[in-house]
Amino acid sequence: MNRRNKTFQMEFILIGFSNMPNAELLLFPLVLVMYIVTVSGNILIIVIVTIDSALQSSMYFFLRNLSFIEICFTLDTVPKMLISLLQKDKSISFLGCAIQMFGFFYFGCIECFLLAAMSYDRYVAICKPLHYRTIMNRGFCQKLVGGTWVIGIPASLLQAAWIFSFPFCGLKEVNHFFCDVPPVLKLVCADTYLFEIQSTTSTFLFIIFPFVLILISYIRIIITILSMSSAQGQQKAFSTCSAHLIVVTLFYGSGSIVYLKPKSSYSPEVKKMLSLFYTVLIPMLNPIVYTLRNSEVKEALRRILGWKMFSQAT
Repeated sequence: MNRRNKTFQMEFILIGFSNMPNAELLLFPLVLVMYIVTVSGNILIIVIVTIDSALQSSMYFFLRNLSFIEICFTLDTVPKMLISLLQKDKSISFLGCAIQMFGFFYFGCIECFLLAAMSYDRYVAICKPLHYRTIMNRGFCQKLVGGTWVIGIPASLLQAAWIFSFPFCGLKEVNHFFCDVPPVLKLVCADTYLFEIQSTTSTFLFIIFPFVLILISYIRIIITILSMSSAQGQQKAFSTCSAHLIVVTLFYGSGSIVYLKPKSSYSPEVKKMLSLFYTVLIPMLNPIVYTLRNSEVKEALRRILGWKMFSQAT
C-alpha cells in the first residue's frame, strides 16, 4: 500500500522551454493571444452555426462539433503550458499527467475521425448531389458524430493506463511542455516492447486509417470535379471543400512532421517548437480558414454581427 501511495503521489517535471529562458518570455504572450483567439473564434463559430437558420446543413453540424473539439484539445495542454511559462515550478502530478495524455490522444482521435466524416459529407455533396439530403440526414450525422466521441475512449484509456502502470526511474523530467507519450516513455525503466506495439497499432487505427478514408474521398471528389464540363461548376465544387482540405492538410501535415520523422531527425527543442503548431497554431487557424474560405459563414457573420468586412465579395 505504501508503495502504491508513493507511486500515485509522484510528480513529473515538465521541462518545457525552461532551457530557453528568452524563448519563454516571448512565447507566453504569443501563446496566450493565440489561445484567446482559438477559444473565442471557435465559440463564435459554434454560436453562429447554432443560431443561424441558413447554416443548418450537415456540413455545419460537423463544423460546430469540430470547433468544440478544438476548444477541448487546446484546453488539455495550453493552460498548463501557460502556467509553466510563468512559474518556476514546472511540476505536474502523476494523475494530472495521465489525464493530460488521455485527453491529448482522445481528442486527437475524435478530430481525425470527424475530419474523415466531413470528407465523406463533401464526397456525397459533390459526387451524389441528388441524394445528399437523403444520405446525410440529421439522424445519420448524429450517429457519425456520436461514433467519433465513443470510438477513441477504449484506446485512449488503455494507452494512458498502461504507460502509467510502468515503474519510472530517474528525475522524472519530461522533456516537453505536455505529457506526450514519447518523452514520458523515455522515463520508464521496464520493457515497453508490447506497449510500443499497441501504441503503433492505435496510431494506425485511429490516425492513419481516418486519413486513408479522407484520401479515398478526395480521390473520388477530384475525379468527379475533373469530369465536369463546366469550368464554373468545377470551381464551385472545389470551393465547397477547399476549407476542409486546408484544415486536413494543416492538421496531418504538422502532426506527421513531428511523429513520422526518424527519432534522430530533430532535437527535443526543435520537436517542442514544431509541437506548438498542432497544439496551438492549427486550432487557431481552423476557425479563420472556415470563416475566410466560406461565403455562407461570412454572410451569417454579417447578418448577426453587422460586420461590413464580411459582406465583401469572396
